[in-house]
Amino acid sequence: MSAPRSFIAVLLATTALSACAGLPTSGPSDREVHAAAATGIQIIDVTDSIARELLQSRRQGLFSELVQDGGNNSEIVGPGDVLEVSIWEAPPAALFSSALTDSAIPVSNMTVFPQQMVSSSGTIYVPFAGRVQAAGKNLQDIGRDIAAALHGKANQPQVLVRLVANNTSYVTVVGEVSSSTRMALTPRGERLLDALAAAGGTKQDVEKVTVQLTRGATVRSLPLGTVIRDPRQNILLQPGDVVTALFQPLSFTALGATGKSDEVNFEAQGISLAQALARVGGVIDSRANARGVFIFRFESRDALQWPRTPATIPEGNVPVVYRIDLKDPRSFFVAQTFPVRNRDVLYVANAPAAELQKFMTLLVSTIYPIDRAITLSK
Repeated sequence: MSAPRSFIAVLLATTALSACAGLPTSGPSDREVHAAAATGIQIIDVTDSIARELLQSRRQGLFSELVQDGGNNSEIVGPGDVLEVSIWEAPPAALFSSALTDSAIPVSNMTVFPQQMVSSSGTIYVPFAGRVQAAGKNLQDIGRDIAAALHGKANQPQVLVRLVANNTSYVTVVGEVSSSTRMALTPRGERLLDALAAAGGTKQDVEKVTVQLTRGATVRSLPLGTVIRDPRQNILLQPGDVVTALFQPLSFTALGATGKSDEVNFEAQGISLAQALARVGGVIDSRANARGVFIFRFESRDALQWPRTPATIPEGNVPVVYRIDLKDPRSFFVAQTFPVRNRDVLYVANAPAAELQKFMTLLVSTIYPIDRAITLSK
C-alpha cells in the first residue's frame, strides 16, 4: 500500500472509530442503563428474594379475605319494596268480623289488605295498627310488630307479611356480559357466579376477564378464572353490590435484541418473565447481551426497600429498572417467579460484540469504495 493510500486508510479508520459511539442501536447499552442510577432511577438486580417480595406486595386481595360475606340480607325490607299484609283473627272475631257460615263451628276470618309500597320514611299503614316501621326489618319482624300493635283490639291476631315486589334487594351486573341486568336476591343466597350467569355470561374468554366487585366504598378485583377455580372466591352477594365484568387485555412491550419487538397481550391472571421472554421468541443469540435483560416499570413507593433515595414522578410512583443475568443458571428459576405487570417494558441490550460487528461493517463499507477508486485511478 502506498503512503497516500495508507494515510487515507488510517484517517478513515480513525474517523470511524471516533464515530463508533454514534452507531445506530436499538436502545441503551448495559453500561448506559446502569449509569441511569445517578439520576435517581432504581437499578435492581433480580434475585429470588426480590421476585418473591414483589409477588407478595402485588398479590391481589382475594374476595374471601377482603370482602366479608356477612350472610344474606335479601329478606330485609327497604323503601320502595311492595308488601302485602294478611291478618287472621280467632273466633269470635272482635275487630275483623267473620262472615256468616252454615257451620255451627266458628271459623277464623282472613283479611287481606291492598298491596302497598314502603314509604320513603320506611313505614306502611295497617288499619287499626297505624304506621308500622318496615324498612330495615325482615318480614317476620314486621308481622310481629303488626300483631303487637293489634293486641287488645283484635282477638289473637295472626299476621303474614308477603314481599310482592323486591325493589331494593338486588345486585347490578354490568360490563362485558351478554346483557346487563339487575338480579333480585332471594333467601337462597345468590353468589358471584350466579350474577354473571343471570347476565348471560361474559362476552370474552374467561381467562381474559377480570371481575370487579363494588360493595359500598370497597372495590376489589380478581381474574374470573381465579373465581372459577377457587370456590371460596365465589362469595355470597349482598344487596346493593355491583358486579362488573372487565375485559382488560394486559400487555407489555418488548424492545431491543428480542425475537420480535412488539406489544404483547397477556391473560388477566398474569405471566412470569420466563413466559414473557418465550412469547417474544427469546433473545437473539447474535445480538443480545444475556447479562443485560431489563424490565422498566413504575412501582409504588412501598413496593421494596430501595437501595438509594428514589426519584418519583408526579403520581408518586418510583421509576425502576430490574436487571436479570441470563448467564447465571439460577436466573431461570427466578424468571419463573418474577411477575410481569401491565405496561412493563422488556428490553434486551445489545452485546458488545454486536456493536463491534456494526463498526466493522461500517468501516469496510466506507474504506473499500475509496480504496478501489484509488486503485482504478492508477
